[in-house]
Amino acid sequence: MKPVFEKVPKRQWESFHCEVVRALDYGTRWHFHPEYQLTLAIESRGHRVVGDNIGPLTDGDIVLIGSNLPHVWHQDTSAKSRRVNAIIVRFDEDFLGRDFMALPEMEPVKRLLQRAARGLEVRGPARAAVTEHMKRLADSEGLARVIELLAILNALAKSEDLKALASSNFEPKLESADQGRMERVIDFIHTHLTEEIDRERLAKLAHLSLGAFSRFFHSRTGKTVPQYVNEVRIGRACGMLAEDVSNITDIAMDCGYRNLANFNRRFREVMGTTPSSYRQKFRGMAGK
Repeated sequence: MKPVFEKVPKRQWESFHCEVVRALDYGTRWHFHPEYQLTLAIESRGHRVVGDNIGPLTDGDIVLIGSNLPHVWHQDTSAKSRRVNAIIVRFDEDFLGRDFMALPEMEPVKRLLQRAARGLEVRGPARAAVTEHMKRLADSEGLARVIELLAILNALAKSEDLKALASSNFEPKLESADQGRMERVIDFIHTHLTEEIDRERLAKLAHLSLGAFSRFFHSRTGKTVPQYVNEVRIGRACGMLAEDVSNITDIAMDCGYRNLANFNRRFREVMGTTPSSYRQKFRGMAGK
C-alpha cells in the first residue's frame, strides 16, 4: 500500500496548521508528509494505520506521527458509529526557527520528535493534559496557539507513557506510482470486510499474478493479506465493543468471523486480552 504525498495546507499567516474535523470520516487515504502530526480523536470509531501498525480508534485516542511516516485514520461508517470529531495539528520541527530548536531547553523535545519516527500513542496522565491543550489550541489565535503547542510538546517530552507503534525495522516506500492499484485493493478489503477475502480476486484488481501480488502487498504494508485483514477486523471489533451495544457473538459475525472461538483467538493475538475483558475495561472507565 504505497502512500501518497500530502501537502499540508498551512496558510501564510500561521507557523503551523490546525484542523478540526467534524464529518462522517477523516477524508484521507494512506499518505505521508514531512510535517509532524498530532491527532486527537475526541469522538471516533474505527482503526488507524501507522506504518505497519494497525490499532483500534476509540474516543480520546491521541497519536504523534513523525516526519514522512505513512498513516491513515479510518472511521467505521456503520450505522451505529458516530461522526468523527477530531483535532489534527501538523508542524515542522523548526516551526519557530532552527535557532529556537537548538536551545538547550528544547533538547527533550528534540528527543521526543526523534522517537516519533515510529509513531507514539499517548497514554497515562499526559493524555488528559494534551487533550485540554489541543482543545484550547483549536479555539485560540496568534501567540496563544504557539504557547499551547509548546505546552503539548513539553507534556509529551516529560511523559513516560508513550507507546511506539510502527516496528523498529519498518521502512516505508514513499513513491506513489502504484497508488491507484493499492486503492482498488484496500477499498475492496474494507468494503467486503465481513466476507471471505479472496486473494486471487485482490490480485486481479491489482493486475498481478497471485505470487507477485503477495510480494507487492507485503512490501508496501509490512504484512500479509490475512494479517492485514485480521487486524482491520479486530480494530473494528474494538470500536463496537467500546460502544457496548451488541453482544460479542454478533460483533464477531459483523466483523467477518464465522465462529466465536476463532474471533476470541484472533482478538487475543492482536490485543493481548479477550473481547469480554476489553469491553469490561471500557465499562469501568464509563462507570457502568
